[in-house]
Formats: sequence, structure tokens, C-alpha cells
Amino acid sequence: MRLIVVALLAAVPLVAQAYVGPGAGLGMIASLLAVLGAMLLSVVGLILWPWRMLRKRWQAKATAKSSNADDRTG
Repeated sequence: MRLIVVALLAAVPLVAQAYVGPGAGLGMIASLLAVLGAMLLSVVGLILWPWRMLRKRWQAKATAKSSNADDRTG
């Protein structure tokens, strides 16, 4: 029981006496934005990839149909 109380008191600081200067703070914000942007772009890429493949397939079928039609009439 005493070990649990000590662990809880050690895990929850009462006062944090630390200073993050403007350079370190801006660097941390920039890193956070870069990670969030990379995650967002990866999700968008995973969502849009199947649509691009379908569009390429549809365009290939359309060009194949038009070239077959031209061959028959020519």
C-alpha cells in the first residue's frame, strides 16, 4: 500500500519549476506541427490513393474504347 502511495505522489508533480525559453518553445511547436502535418498527409494519401487508381483505370478503359471505335470506322 505504501509503495502505491509513493508511486502516485512521484507520478504527480505538485509544482513544476521549469522554464522553456522562446527558442526551445518555438522549436517544439514547429516539431509538433511537422508531425501533425505528416500524419494528416498520410491519412489523406491513404484515402485518395484508391480514387486515383480508379480514375486511371476508368481513363484507360475510355481511351481503349475510343481507339477501338476509331479502328472500326477507319
